[in-house]
Amino acid sequence: MERERGKRGWRVKQKEDLASLLRKSWYHLRLSVRDPCRVPTWDAIVLTAASPQQAQLYNWQLNRAKRMGRISPATVTLAVPDPLGQRIGSGAATLNAIHALALAHHYCPESMAKKHILLLHAGGDSKRVPWANPMGKVFLPLPYLAADDPDGPVPLLFDHILAIASCARQAFGNQGGMLTMTGDVLPCFDASLMTLPMDTSCIITVPITLDVAANHGVIVAAESEHSTQNYAVSLVDNLLQKPSVDELVKSKAVLADGRTLLDTGIIAVRGMAWLELVTLACSCQQMISELLESKKEMSLYEDLVAAWVPAKHEWLRKRPLGEELVNKLGKRKMFSYCAYDLLFLHFGTSNEVLDHLSGVGSELVGRRHLCSIPATTASDITGSAIILSSKIAPGVSIGEDSLIYDSSISGGIHIGSLCIVVGVNISLDNLLSVDNSIKFMLPDRHCLWEVPLIGNRERVLVYCGLHDNPKSSLSRDGTFCGKPWKKILHDLGIQESDLWGSLGPDEKYLWNSKIFPILPYAQMIKVAMWLMGLANEKSESMLPLWKYSRRISLEELHRSIDFSTICIDSSNHQADLAAGIAKACISYGMLGRNLSQLCEEILQKEGSGVEICKDFLAMCPIVREQNSNILPKSRAYQVQVDLLRACNDEEIACELEHKVWAAVADETASAVRYGFKEHLSESPGSLSCQEFQTNHHDGCIHQPFHPRRVKVELPVRVDFVGGWSDTPPWSIERAGCVLNMAISLQGSPPIGTVIETTKTEGILITDDAENQLFVEDYTSICVPFDGDDPFRLVKSALLVTGIIHDNILVDMGMHIKTWANVPRGSGLGTSSILAAAVVKGLLQIIDGDDSTENVARLVLMLEQLMGTGGGWQDQIGGLYPGIKCTSSFPGIPLRLQVVPLLASPQLISELQQRLLVVFTGQVRLAHKVLQKVVIRYLRRDNLLVSSIKRLVELAKIGREALMNCDIDELGEIMLEAWRLHQELDPYCSNESVDSLFSFASPYCCGYKLVGAGGGGFALLLAKDAQHAEKLRQALEDAKHFGVKIYDWQIFL
Repeated sequence: MERERGKRGWRVKQKEDLASLLRKSWYHLRLSVRDPCRVPTWDAIVLTAASPQQAQLYNWQLNRAKRMGRISPATVTLAVPDPLGQRIGSGAATLNAIHALALAHHYCPESMAKKHILLLHAGGDSKRVPWANPMGKVFLPLPYLAADDPDGPVPLLFDHILAIASCARQAFGNQGGMLTMTGDVLPCFDASLMTLPMDTSCIITVPITLDVAANHGVIVAAESEHSTQNYAVSLVDNLLQKPSVDELVKSKAVLADGRTLLDTGIIAVRGMAWLELVTLACSCQQMISELLESKKEMSLYEDLVAAWVPAKHEWLRKRPLGEELVNKLGKRKMFSYCAYDLLFLHFGTSNEVLDHLSGVGSELVGRRHLCSIPATTASDITGSAIILSSKIAPGVSIGEDSLIYDSSISGGIHIGSLCIVVGVNISLDNLLSVDNSIKFMLPDRHCLWEVPLIGNRERVLVYCGLHDNPKSSLSRDGTFCGKPWKKILHDLGIQESDLWGSLGPDEKYLWNSKIFPILPYAQMIKVAMWLMGLANEKSESMLPLWKYSRRISLEELHRSIDFSTICIDSSNHQADLAAGIAKACISYGMLGRNLSQLCEEILQKEGSGVEICKDFLAMCPIVREQNSNILPKSRAYQVQVDLLRACNDEEIACELEHKVWAAVADETASAVRYGFKEHLSESPGSLSCQEFQTNHHDGCIHQPFHPRRVKVELPVRVDFVGGWSDTPPWSIERAGCVLNMAISLQGSPPIGTVIETTKTEGILITDDAENQLFVEDYTSICVPFDGDDPFRLVKSALLVTGIIHDNILVDMGMHIKTWANVPRGSGLGTSSILAAAVVKGLLQIIDGDDSTENVARLVLMLEQLMGTGGGWQDQIGGLYPGIKCTSSFPGIPLRLQVVPLLASPQLISELQQRLLVVFTGQVRLAHKVLQKVVIRYLRRDNLLVSSIKRLVELAKIGREALMNCDIDELGEIMLEAWRLHQELDPYCSNESVDSLFSFASPYCCGYKLVGAGGGGFALLLAKDAQHAEKLRQALEDAKHFGVKIYDWQIFL
């Protein structure tokens, strides 16, 4: 590896960097699940487990992850226990897992070698995080970004690992392979940048200091074969395990900056190396049998990996089955992929778990998620406490930085600071304490959890100190509840033989001490406080109760957990919490939560989930009636639709959906039409022909004909960021902001109309597709219009301008000609801008108010008559010249504020040199995307709401970037905006567009489709003018894309 590369300063990740990285990874994960054809996902996800019972729990968790949209429905999932429940080492477990997957799905080695597999090692016994044993450490709660989706499930460590791994999948391309990760590490890095050599193995590394290296595996790498600012790929020369400084120096493992390369535990194998590994795994049963008989283990990180490092072959041959590993795998080499900015979050101890929740990632932590907590006047819960999927009763006290997860805690319980409480159901209402107030106290820096045992009705209450190491022996500073064992034994009068037996093990430590009694719950609580040194009772009364009870050790607990009970109880607990939240949401009337998402949890409750949803459905009409003045009908109807579907009543749900869309139209019309004359939104179809003639001819003085002709030409608009925030119902309920630009194409404004009066009565409408219509009976211009009517736009313009109703067409006619010199489905706002041109021309003909503000509002009303349901940004983009940042403010009427950007000549010149406006050749259908997004908004889909809020924020940031002539920052904003658009709807892109952007990416600092996406035009913002020219030439040479590059100018 290049020693000079080591000189780069280690950049500590800032909180915003970690947030951005995780959000990007989660975006990629969701996209791969929702549209795996565009974003390839894993063919299989496999977890190793310590026992068949733990494998059962893991399979339940994997199925839940699929239900929650964390894993694609097409992905095979499997949890594989170690054979006979005996530890065989991570290397042998890897071979066993590959073999089990092949057997389960009848894969031969050749077909298996074409698959893309994610393997997570999660079968450890979690001695240092004992409270995670019942759930599996990989499934411990990690509420990073939980606030992004407050009605969704609590994010787990497993979920974040899946997100990072989803980005790594693309590094394999079409070549089959396997990515192996550990279940107690979250490697935070941009895995989408990962480069993997073909037909070999590759281990992911990161530079670390030598003191850290002394407790981990270290990679000795050769000079870099390929390096960039973010990473380096090098051949692995050697492997070291927990090396001393002398060993590091002697092995030439120290980089120029004094650091060395940490083995992160992430290993990728692809191509021929993967085929050879699969072939070995499919014939590994004899090897595993030998390990079981000899009670030896094969490590992944020492033994199996060493087969790919020639310097380790001599050492490996002396290891169990080492000769066979060298013979079968030794032809291939191993590379190191050094990710300089990788942040290594290890969850190896209970203290590390809390550190990651209060340290680097603390601002990402959702501290209250899917929980029921009392008012601040009825409890004492600190702001820094993290309460997840838990029900807290009044009268509870919880200290600073404590974690409460999947628990129910009754009044009178005191939980100290830096505590961890998991899976506990403390219901002590009938238990009286001495002062009748505090019934149970968990001291600072303690862990408390409950474990259901196979064959036992009672759960076991388990506890220890936060810093207790269950592997530290009695003779080597071992502790229990933070106190040395000798003090515990002395203070409580306990004998060593009570804990470890008279013929106890050689090593006596917490892991194998029989200290936890199995008693009725109230007695277990008392004994727990006694063991922690908090009980008022004297040892004379508590010691016999404890001593003569049946007791169990952590080691025995690990083998006796009733995992099926954990699954059922957890599902019911989550369902009860979701039901409580949903009931409050409906009862108090504002319906601000995502009931569709909550119902998914409620339906998991055994036997009664559907009945609960039916009860909620019965409440809806009352809620709608009581809150009719403040609750939008569209939202109320959507809640009913979601509840009907939860109750399996699809037929009525489909019928009610029509009311949803009718309500959206009515609410938008109310905001848009306010202040206009009523007849502007009425069609003459409401009058009989006789009434129309009477109203428009009687009493009129015939005026001499004066021919008039107007021509209106308008540019198209391209949007940099902010789209969707202009679209109803968002724009009539929340603030919006869009940054867009008016441009001409091929030297002229591409949209226009010519309108002239004629002596002959009637209206002749023609367009650039040679369609024409002559309207003699004006009563035929009426709403609703046929969706296939090519003239509905002009008809709607005639209505909203009052031409039909105000005697304008008495004794004369009109010829309206329109054109739009852009491809159909361009995404450039053509329809709305053409409507603006026609409305503006008609107002000029009749000497009406053709100010931009008036035209913009009339077009909003026009689109409601047409039933297209679009937003305001298109007509604003075409009516107002140049670059502008437009904000909307909800209310009646809807208010718009257009702020032109005073662009310098330098900015205009650089934009026109660097920005390519390209037609992709793909025709977009915006209304289909629009419907999906609107439904998600009406459901109060939190990911959608947060995405649109971020688009609004980015529009304001983009304006500042342009004002500062920082076009590179604009490119970054465009990229994020494009990711957010795909978050809103993955089908706003397609494989052709993805290929185009992938092709253009090396030349660009930003790109996106304009408008709602799905096809149409793309903006490609090059890194500089030279890259723009190279990209233009490359696209012209790449005929297979079928794109057209348009010449453009800012329309000023």
